[in-house]
Amino acid sequence: MNTVLRSARRLMRGVWNRSYVSWRRSIQVRVVTITLLISAIVVAVLGVFLMQQITAALLKGKSETAMQQLGEGVSILRGKYQAYSTGGTDLTEEVAGELTGRSAPTGLYQVYVVNSGRDDYRGIASNSVRESSVPTRLRETIAKDPNARAWTLGTLQTLYEEDQPALIAGARYGDYQIYYLFPLTQEENTLSLVQKTLVGVGAALVLLLAAIASVVTRQVVIPVRLAAQSAERLASGRLEERMKVRGEDDLAKLGRSFNDMATTLQEKISELEGLSQVQRQFVSDVSHELRTPLTTMKIAADMLYEHREDFQSMVGRSAELLQSQMERFESLLSDLLEISRHDAGAATLDSEPLDMRDLVLAAVGDVEDVAERRGSKIVLQLPGEATVAEVDRRRVARILRNLLFNAVEHGDGKEIVVTVAADRDAVALAVRDHGTGLKPGEAQMVFDRFWRADPSRARTIGGTGLGLSISREDAQLHGGWLQAWGESGVGSQFRLSLPRVAGEELRGSPLPLVPAEVELTRTYLVDLEVAE
Repeated sequence: MNTVLRSARRLMRGVWNRSYVSWRRSIQVRVVTITLLISAIVVAVLGVFLMQQITAALLKGKSETAMQQLGEGVSILRGKYQAYSTGGTDLTEEVAGELTGRSAPTGLYQVYVVNSGRDDYRGIASNSVRESSVPTRLRETIAKDPNARAWTLGTLQTLYEEDQPALIAGARYGDYQIYYLFPLTQEENTLSLVQKTLVGVGAALVLLLAAIASVVTRQVVIPVRLAAQSAERLASGRLEERMKVRGEDDLAKLGRSFNDMATTLQEKISELEGLSQVQRQFVSDVSHELRTPLTTMKIAADMLYEHREDFQSMVGRSAELLQSQMERFESLLSDLLEISRHDAGAATLDSEPLDMRDLVLAAVGDVEDVAERRGSKIVLQLPGEATVAEVDRRRVARILRNLLFNAVEHGDGKEIVVTVAADRDAVALAVRDHGTGLKPGEAQMVFDRFWRADPSRARTIGGTGLGLSISREDAQLHGGWLQAWGESGVGSQFRLSLPRVAGEELRGSPLPLVPAEVELTRTYLVDLEVAE
């Protein structure tokens, strides 16, 4: 039994999920469903209204017939009453017999006559009609007013037949009360037939409207789907994609507008590709052309720097400045050359199995002197076992140096934590500083070329503004990730994640992007708010 229930639940869940997906993804399904629901509501309201009107009309006709028959019965009673008024004769049986005789050929009604002046007489009814068929409330109404004529709905009860719904009309003349009981079986059958007809016609109308909505919607949805498919192919790079245009209606206008847009977009993209190619070629050519004069200038600057003590103090200071700026110029030129290689798709990997701990120690050794001058202490959190991965030594070392120099630059002289971790498929390295941090939205912008969080703040270490951009390109060349997190006043963390085997897909990182202490603080604050 439990197995059957679980199977039924899974089946219902599957049907619900498929229906929900169809509802979300298909305009046609939504339009047809909404049309079906609205049509059903309108048809139901109209059906109820029509049933009420038909019921009221049938009841009105029946009540008019009943009051007419009741008037004839009172006239007969009046005639007999006047004829026997001096004799004190009980007319109940005679009047009941005559009225019953009038009804017998038609069977339209039953009668019940009672002499209210005699407490010991229960009245006479036709065809074994029970006295309880006449409602007490109608009796009381007739008994209070000698001239009362009223009717109500009730149940016709007999000794030998099933109860039937009936319209019961009553009147009084003298001490006599006359009640006519009109069965409503025929009217009930008529209403049942009308109700079934309305339900059938309403259901057919709703389905017809849904079918019409489906056909009409399909005329609109199909061109929209074709436009969506063309847009997807255009977005995937097939700039020659165009829609087939037929007719002159709004959908044809949409197709022509789409084709015009695609043509314009193709032209603009071609122009931008040409401009980008020219720009990359220009940067590459200029960078290569600058190598020769830069080498000559660097040799001259080195000679001046080596003999700076032989010059006057002002000239010696100028030689030092020239040396530092030449080094910065050389670094910028190297970065531009590396950027041009990435843009041209000419960057390649020279992978080899390396222990990430050794690369971290080497990079920290290059940055340690600068960190000490800035008052920052570098704390290493390295695993006890080797974390070997197939990486390009030069590129990963450059990534580590850029991350460490960036942490020193923006760490405000506070502690810098370098963490290394690994799992079966990936290795990761995180550089955490406790400086100014990043504002919301800057975690992605920090990798843009020449981007600076605070343009008014001068670089004190002499970076080119391309280091993080090149680092991300190097990480992506490995098939890895370089991500940033930061909060104002809390600090920032950069995480490098690389696959352990070159060419493998990176599915996750052994280290969290948000520092563990920050997550703990957030969890504590949330628990505190809940407790309050």
